[in-house]
Amino acid sequence: MTGPLVPFREIVLKVHSRCDLACDHCYIYEHADQSWRTRPRTISDDAIVWTARRLAEHAKTHALPSVTVILHGGEPLLAGPARLRRICEELISALDGVAALDLRIHTNGLQLSPRYLDVFNEFGVRVGISLDGDRTANDRHRRFADGRSSHPLVLRAVELLHQDRYRHLDLGLLCTIDVRNDPVAVYDALMELDPPRIDFLLPHATWDEPPPRPDGSPTAYADWILTVFDRWNRQGRPVPVRLFESVLSTLSGGSSLTESLGLAPTDLVVVETDGALEQVDSLKSAYDGAAATGFTVFDHALDEVAAHPGIRARQLELAGVSETCRQCPVVRSCGGGLYTHRYRSGGDFDNTSVYCTDLEALIRGIELRTAGSSVSPAVTDAAALRTEQYELTWLLLAGLHDALAGRGGEDWARAWELMEAVEHSDGLGFDEVLTHPYTASWLHEALDALEQERPGAATAPAARLSASVAAAVVRGGSELPVPVPYEHRVMYLPTLGELRLTGAEERGTARVCAVEKGFLVRVGRDERLIVRPGEAAAGWRPVRRFGRDGAPDLVIDDLDPYRDCFGAPVEPRLGLGEAADWTGRLAAAWSLLRARVPRQADTAAACLTTLTPLTRLSGNGPVVGRHGLGALGLPLRADSRELALALLRGQRRARFQALREVTDLYAQDGWWTHPAPWTDAPVPVSELLAGAHERAGLAAFDPDAAEQALRALTTLERAAELTVSGKRLLTQLEDELREEVDRDLCRA
Repeated sequence: MTGPLVPFREIVLKVHSRCDLACDHCYIYEHADQSWRTRPRTISDDAIVWTARRLAEHAKTHALPSVTVILHGGEPLLAGPARLRRICEELISALDGVAALDLRIHTNGLQLSPRYLDVFNEFGVRVGISLDGDRTANDRHRRFADGRSSHPLVLRAVELLHQDRYRHLDLGLLCTIDVRNDPVAVYDALMELDPPRIDFLLPHATWDEPPPRPDGSPTAYADWILTVFDRWNRQGRPVPVRLFESVLSTLSGGSSLTESLGLAPTDLVVVETDGALEQVDSLKSAYDGAAATGFTVFDHALDEVAAHPGIRARQLELAGVSETCRQCPVVRSCGGGLYTHRYRSGGDFDNTSVYCTDLEALIRGIELRTAGSSVSPAVTDAAALRTEQYELTWLLLAGLHDALAGRGGEDWARAWELMEAVEHSDGLGFDEVLTHPYTASWLHEALDALEQERPGAATAPAARLSASVAAAVVRGGSELPVPVPYEHRVMYLPTLGELRLTGAEERGTARVCAVEKGFLVRVGRDERLIVRPGEAAAGWRPVRRFGRDGAPDLVIDDLDPYRDCFGAPVEPRLGLGEAADWTGRLAAAWSLLRARVPRQADTAAACLTTLTPLTRLSGNGPVVGRHGLGALGLPLRADSRELALALLRGQRRARFQALREVTDLYAQDGWWTHPAPWTDAPVPVSELLAGAHERAGLAAFDPDAAEQALRALTTLERAAELTVSGKRLLTQLEDELREEVDRDLCRA
């Protein structure tokens, strides 16, 4: 098996191999593997020392920042407080200065007492307790060997753990599902105990020993869990439930939070009381010896175990599930289910989960119930997309400040202080500058320069920030003077224009402050007053605006130094005649868009702020550059129809890029490839969705684009990569195409 070694970040340490309960659903004592019978009851000193040594060695080799050790059994409390103290001391000592240690214990709670909790408090051992719900539910399986109930003793343990001095150690409750129990009664009983977290677990089963389904329903477990989910959701999700949060995470493009779901590679190893190193414990449900590796802590490094074929088989992500699972739309969330649950004699683990129908019903059920609240508002609301893009630019600016870490010198520090003063006093002027698309271009370029350690990368950003603050002062009417560096006797104020400082030195610093209806620039003793910044004056070239004949009010930016971000040559400053001719053709293009695609014209008008003339476009441009939402580069020499198509195509590309920057439309891009109607080679989901998004917008002008978009959307409907936001975008595109078909019928 290929691929890099996945280090272990979690160790389950068996400290005692026997139990004080006789649970009839226990995978250790009641299932196929009976190796517990031959193992020592309590872990030895040698096994403890070697486990700690191997873990520290492994953490150091892989530079792991932290590792988790779960003290387990049998029932780990049977080891006694002295033995547990010895284990904690050895682990903490071995990992001191190597990695942070997260110590946990999983117990049935029957033996829990202050003697144990004082040890756990001393070493920071957090405690998880198994409880299957109310007394009726819990006593269905969790009884003593003589049939007595364990429920009262578990409640006593939870009460003890919730004392003020121990409450911080509480990890929560683990509940194994039995569909014969009332799901609401189980959930309510757990909630009454005020746990910090609840974890619901499917009972271990295989295709050879399938789970009980009393009513024969193929989705009995999904129905049970969804009943609990509905109650939890209606109550406002009062405590974290790992199963639910894992599904919600993967539906939105995040990672799974549990080994039983998702495609993340396993990073867990088990140490038995005799020092044997084994695979995940649940494999004992499959067949005798299923978890064995043949390695021990005495003779083998953990890297050797990590390379074991059984471990590697659970680190293959998508390649590690069955072919049926790889083609399933929900596989990114369910991950083929827990590895153990796929076992079938004769076929090993290359099968779907024995809970396959339940998992699909559960994931689709949660998605159906939560899609409305889980979808990013940016997908459905242009204003929300603008807001999130604005916040993203703020994050870039803050990120640049952090990355400079004082290296920007006095100029950056002064500019940052002035920026904060302007922002706190009013902020409106700076908001206008910050939302200018080429502010993001500057920030990306500055961060790239720092990362690549280019000469002057740390000192260069101060000039643009100072100019941005000055532009904000002018826009907001603040009397605060702002020093602005200039070069080649030219000072540029973003969103406003460019001033040529005739007679000044080649480079220097000007002071800018707002005055009534304009702004004043001082260089030494010389002053320049710009009375109307929107109009040209001697030495002053303003950023032009365009908005006529039904076209939106837009900036024609052919001045900003950071406008050259489209991967195509930008035009220099346009002459008056050239600008008038271009904007005339743009107005005609807008009229065409409003006649043919009025909704898209409205969307473009709501999102676009800035147009920059380009000398030419390559391929089927326009090219979307590294800038904030709102900018398009369009060809200077194009007729009105070509400009209309460029506006439409560019707006679709710009919106898709902006959405990708603020929300996850898909996950695991490139794990699958899909046929695309516009190319012979299969493409990843990112290309397929981007192409469908663009072509759906061009449908009114191009019948081929409409047909290609429809075929792409049909393929995307079964794509496992799409998140809930991606699926909502898919629905939008389907609605757009449907409207276009209806419009064509009306025209006919």
